[in-house]
Amino acid sequence: MSKPIDLSMVPSGALEAHREDLPAGGRRHADEEMARVLKTAPLLIAADPSNGAIAHWKHGALHDVVQPMIDHVIMTYPSGVQRLERRDGKSVAIGTARSGVVTIIPAGTSARWDIPGSVDVVQLYLPHATLERVAREARTVVPGDLLERTAYSDPVVSGLLLSASDALEGNAALDALFRQQVTELLATRLLIAHVGTLMTAPPATGGLSPSVLRRAIDRLRSDHDAEISLASLASDAGLSRFHFSRAFKESTGLSPHAWLRQQRLEQAMNMLRDSDASIASVAAALGYASQNAFAAAFRRLTGETPSDWRRRIR
Repeated sequence: MSKPIDLSMVPSGALEAHREDLPAGGRRHADEEMARVLKTAPLLIAADPSNGAIAHWKHGALHDVVQPMIDHVIMTYPSGVQRLERRDGKSVAIGTARSGVVTIIPAGTSARWDIPGSVDVVQLYLPHATLERVAREARTVVPGDLLERTAYSDPVVSGLLLSASDALEGNAALDALFRQQVTELLATRLLIAHVGTLMTAPPATGGLSPSVLRRAIDRLRSDHDAEISLASLASDAGLSRFHFSRAFKESTGLSPHAWLRQQRLEQAMNMLRDSDASIASVAAALGYASQNAFAAAFRRLTGETPSDWRRRIR
């Protein structure tokens, strides 16, 4: 690591000298810059081509400049307490990483960070285009940028981001759909609470018409997991992704992700009850990456392992 620059001792604009290794265009993708600065790999990272990525990191002390990134970075802290200090040459922000707070690094900004010890952190890498789309769909002002936040209390954003990290089940279709839903909710919350202009929550809509609901359910029931996305479901319904999720829940009592998870559980129960298929083959048929991932998801929903449930029900 290069020798740290004390930004309190240099004039405004001196950060430019620290950006010589930036790629063409002046900004890195957030996952690349985080890996460079944190000097480690994430515990997990899940990416969506249109909605960015969610990553879980555990890293040690940090004393370095975070250079401009293409994406907004929104962070929260699953465990532990740690001092954070951010300097941008004009101001200093000091806070404490802990449960229920968020830190926001807006796209294109740069600052020196000093963190004396280890940190457990979940990060969302959010393209500005996603914020713009959600703002247009909500018929509100498209934001210029997010506000910088350092350990700012926001239990809503913190909880949503932690749920997106914790709920990965090892099933590509379920995990992708859940991340897409949570990203929509996070973008809406960021527009309400973390931009410079006032925005209210989008108005609630009614449920889906019977024909639109049937089409959505048929697609969710399809075996073609690649076709299951919030964007395609919403497009079929002629709604924005955010409003489709609300209308689907109004009609069914469940979010699209929760409905699909329940449907997969019912499929699993039918296969376990009515066939002698192995647990591994049931897991594979339902799209789980491994038998262990399927067993963990099944137990979370039923309180039993697939083997125990099969023995009890037969």
